[in-house]
Amino acid sequence: MNRQSQAAVLFLLGAALLHAGTTDLYLRYVKAGLRPLLLAAGAILVVTALATALYERRRSRRPHAGDSAGDHAAEEGHAHEPAEGHGHREPRVSWLLVLPLLALILVAPPALGSYSATRTGTALQEPLAYPALPAEDPLPLSVVDYAGRAVYDHGRTLTGRVVRLTGFVALDHDGTPYLVRMALNCCAADAQPVKVGLTGAIPPVLQPDTWLTVTGTYTPRVVHDPVNNGPIPFLEVTGAKPTATPRDPYDESWNN
Repeated sequence: MNRQSQAAVLFLLGAALLHAGTTDLYLRYVKAGLRPLLLAAGAILVVTALATALYERRRSRRPHAGDSAGDHAAEEGHAHEPAEGHGHREPRVSWLLVLPLLALILVAPPALGSYSATRTGTALQEPLAYPALPAEDPLPLSVVDYAGRAVYDHGRTLTGRVVRLTGFVALDHDGTPYLVRMALNCCAADAQPVKVGLTGAIPPVLQPDTWLTVTGTYTPRVVHDPVNNGPIPFLEVTGAKPTATPRDPYDESWNN
């Protein structure tokens, strides 16, 4: 591709990054803390593309000092090398490389859901500490926080409390319902599920990938994930209701 084409592709890539960074679209790809870097990268690409296009425009208007000498050499039978940027035209099909950029701008991909969760073992990690919990009732907790306290602290900070969790539904191969959040370290490529099994007053019909807010109490029941043998705690459900997909569908508490 010549430099004008390169500048066009750079501009589209930079515009796509700026579009993602100025909307919530970027949360489908990277964690929230990377937003400033994403915007900076998009701005740099756009500026670079504009500078390249401007340079090439001025360069094309500039007379070539070696043109007369080149013509004289051609008359003597010497091969004349084509000027930079005036080689063979590339096939137009190469512009299909731009389609992924347009897809990034026009189509918002869904966040990872039950398909990934049921095929990946739980990634629950032992917390470094167990901060004191507020006296709210019901107590809002993340799926990751509840699971860590239930498994590794044996529910000592959860006993006697009514908790509220939000996540999406995933069904195991035997029909066991899980409430899941995909935990994020850096980007969606490294997202891994943390699962909490549901028992008690479970809605009679559960659809995978449906987002639920459930209230319930701690139960010591723990099973092992059939994928990686990791621990999956349970929650004794007392109430559940559908909820909208959160603005950030990933759990980033590991980064706090």
